Amino acid sequence: MRKDYNLEKRKFVIAGALLVVMLIYVIRLFSLQVGDNDYKKFADNNAFLRKMLYPSRGFIYDRNGQLMVYNQPAYDVMMTPREVLPFDTLDFCETLGITREQYDRRIADMKDRRKNPGYSSYTPQIFMTQLSARDYGRLQEKLYRFPGFYIQNRVLRQYSMPIAANVLGNIREVSVADMERDDYYQRGDYTGDLGVEKSYEKVLRGVKGEEILLRDAHGRIKGKYEDGKYDIPPVSGSNLTLSLDAELQAYGEKLMQNKIGAIVAIEPATGEILALVSSPTYDPSLLVGRERGANYAALVQDPYKPLYDRAIMGMYPPGSTFKPTQGLILLQEGVVTTETSYPCSHGFIAGGLRVGCHGHASPIPLIPALATSCNAYFCHGLRAMIDSRRRYPSAAEAFEVWKRHLVSMGYGYRLGIDLPGEKRGFLPNSAYYDKYYGRNRWSALTIISIAIGQGEVLATPVQIANLAATIANRGHYFVPHVVKAIEDSVISSEYTVPHYPTIDAHYYDYIVEGMRMAVTGGTCRLAAIPGVEVCGKTGTAQNPHGKDHSAFMGFAPMDNPQIAIAVYVENAGFGATYGVPIGSLMMEFYLNRKIDPSRQYLEDRMLNSNTIIYSGVKKH
Repeated sequence: MRKDYNLEKRKFVIAGALLVVMLIYVIRLFSLQVGDNDYKKFADNNAFLRKMLYPSRGFIYDRNGQLMVYNQPAYDVMMTPREVLPFDTLDFCETLGITREQYDRRIADMKDRRKNPGYSSYTPQIFMTQLSARDYGRLQEKLYRFPGFYIQNRVLRQYSMPIAANVLGNIREVSVADMERDDYYQRGDYTGDLGVEKSYEKVLRGVKGEEILLRDAHGRIKGKYEDGKYDIPPVSGSNLTLSLDAELQAYGEKLMQNKIGAIVAIEPATGEILALVSSPTYDPSLLVGRERGANYAALVQDPYKPLYDRAIMGMYPPGSTFKPTQGLILLQEGVVTTETSYPCSHGFIAGGLRVGCHGHASPIPLIPALATSCNAYFCHGLRAMIDSRRRYPSAAEAFEVWKRHLVSMGYGYRLGIDLPGEKRGFLPNSAYYDKYYGRNRWSALTIISIAIGQGEVLATPVQIANLAATIANRGHYFVPHVVKAIEDSVISSEYTVPHYPTIDAHYYDYIVEGMRMAVTGGTCRLAAIPGVEVCGKTGTAQNPHGKDHSAFMGFAPMDNPQIAIAVYVENAGFGATYGVPIGSLMMEFYLNRKIDPSRQYLEDRMLNSNTIIYSGVKKH
C-alpha cells in the first residue's frame, strides 16, 4: 500500500498547532499568576486590604526646648475603584460638601496617569484630603452606604506661635515632579515646602508603615490578617531643635512690624542663628488645612511679598557696614597702618570726583574713621590699593586681590545656610569692568563707590551678620545655620568647622576698637546698652529707587561676644534712625531679657514706627 505523505505532513502541522496553542496558554497562565501585577493585586484585594500607615512628622523646638511645631490629626477619604459599587452619589457629595461636578473632576484627576502616575484601580487612591472634624464625623456615620470608600488618618502641622514662618516653612501636597523624583511619595502625600520643613524633609517625614486587614467573601473587614503578624509599623520622623530663640524671634518680628527688611542674629561661637526675621511676615498657620491654596495665592499676590525671605534672599548695597572689610583688606595688604591718615573736607575729592561725608576731624586715621564712618578714608584707601603699580602690575590684578579677600569673608557666594533659597549677593570681578569700560580703561576712581559698600556690591543680611560674627571672633566664623540638633543624629560637620578669612587675626583687634568707639562717641551712640560693651557699625545705603536704606551691624559684649547682629530696614533713611536702635534693642533683649527703663522710649518708637509709607509700594 502506498504511503500518503500529505497526510503524514498534516499530522505534524496539527500537532505543531496544538503545541503552539498549549504554549500560549502556559505563557498566559504564567503571566497572569506570576508576571501580571494587576492580577495579583486583584487576587490579593479579594482577601486583603493593605492600608498605608503614615508616620508622625517630627516635632520642631526652639533652642530652649519650647515647642514650635507639632501635629494635629487629619483625615483623607480613600477609595479603591474596583471595589466601588453603585451608591447614592448625591448623598455622598452632600455629606462631603462638594458638587457633582467636583466629584467627577476628582475621579477624572485620579485616573489621569499624568497627574497620578501610580494609579491602579486595584489599589487605594486618594479621593479627598484634609477633612474637617465635622465632615469626618458626618462621613463616618454614613460610610457603610458607600462601598469601596474608607477614611485614612493623617497628620497636619500645628504652630504654637504665629512666628518664624520663613524659617519653619510649611508642608504641601506632593506634585507629579515630587513623585517622579522620589518613589517614597504617592498622590496625596505631603512634603516640606520652604524653610526647614523643606531642607530637612527626609529627617522630618519618617518611614511609612502598612497594615494588612482581612476581608470576608462580601468584602467586609474581619480584622487583622494573622493578628498583625505581617504589619509594618511606621517610624516617626526625627525631632528638630532649632538654634532660634523663639522669644527673641517674636520680639524681632514686633520691632519690624510696618517695616520692610530683615534682622539676622548669630551666636558667634557656634554660627547658630538666634533670630532670622524677614518683614513683612505672615502667620504660618495660614498655610494649613483646606484654605491653604487660597491663603497661599493671597500671599503670592501681596505687594509686600511676605513669602520672600529677605534675610537670606534680599540683595542690598551693604553701605557703611562694608567699611570694616575695607579696613581689614587695607591692613592686610600693607596699604595702610593704624597710623595712616587721609584728609576729609566733608568728603573725598579727586580727579573732579566728589564723594560726600559729614563733619569730623581731618585728617583721620583708620580707627576713628571707622567710628565716624568717614567715606573719604576708605575711598583714599581703595585708590591707594587699586592704582598702586608698586604693589600690583595692573588695576585688574589689584582688584582680584581685593575680591579674593572679600570672598574669604563670606561675600559674593552663598554661605551655605541650611535653608532653601539663599542668594549669593554680588561682587564684580575685573572682567566685569573690562567688559563695561574696556580693558585697562578703568581705575579706582571709576569704581570708587565700592569702597563704601555702594556701586555694584550687593550683600544679603545673613552675609552682613556673618561679618559681625567674624569680627566678634577676631578672625573666624562658622557657617550660619538654624538647626542646632537632630534627634538621634548630629548636624552636618560643615556647620561645626571654623572658616578663616585671608586676614591675619591680629588686624581684627583694630576693627573691634573702631566699632567700640562708634558706640561710645561715634555714629552708633544709640546702640549703647547700660552695663554692656557694645561694638557697632552704621550703614546708610543709597537707594536709586527711593529713600535710603537704614542698616546696622554689631555684636556684644565686646570681649565675650554672645550675639552678633545685622539689621536692614528698607527706605528708612540713616542707619542711626532705625538700624541702630533695632539692633541694640535685640541685643539687649537677648542678653538681659528686658529693656532698661532708660531706653523704653527707644523701644516704643521702634514698635510704633511705620516706614512702609516711604517704600513706594501702596498699601491696599
